[in-house]
Amino acid sequence: MRSLLSTLAVLCIQMLLVMCNPLQQVFGVDGVNFSVHVENQTRVRDAMSRRHHRVYQLYSRTSGKHVQVLGRRISARGEDGDKYAQLVVEADTFGSQVRIRGKETNFYLCMNRRGKLVGKKASNKSEDCVFVEKVLENHYTALMSSRYAGWYVGFTKRGRPRRGPHTLPNQQDVHFMKRFPPGEYPETTPFRFTTVNKRSKRVRATGPR
Repeated sequence: MRSLLSTLAVLCIQMLLVMCNPLQQVFGVDGVNFSVHVENQTRVRDAMSRRHHRVYQLYSRTSGKHVQVLGRRISARGEDGDKYAQLVVEADTFGSQVRIRGKETNFYLCMNRRGKLVGKKASNKSEDCVFVEKVLENHYTALMSSRYAGWYVGFTKRGRPRRGPHTLPNQQDVHFMKRFPPGEYPETTPFRFTTVNKRSKRVRATGPR
């Protein structure tokens, strides 16, 4: 009897190993790195989904002004509400890659192979015009070139563009703060509480009185 039970136990263990083998192949036996997979997918262009557009200003920490797209010329000297400082930010992938276009001029903010910030027409779909948004530990935003890794959008105290090779993520020159244009704020829905009546078990909404 004992030998029969031991034989059945061995067979059960073997069946469990056979059933779990496919799961082991998926979850780590082959050393699958899912973080690398996610990173690769965020780099793939999303041409099927509807692009998400946002309009805001980029406040430069160094110049104390806002980034302007003045046609082919780029600066950080715009006052709050300046029409050239209103930027349309287009999500380029499912991740954090974006294209930034001047709302008034319809030119894109781009970085050429020499690291110079320039404006290009909206019909130009060059990789030079794609940037990676990075939220830093100090809550500022940095924009790194997607094509030239390690090169950032940056400006001097006078609002002049810095060349990409001369920038670092810890420099104040590449730190920006997103700001909505005056009078344009996101629509917010008032928060509503719900309470449960112990007798009726019904849920009723309670708003501000």
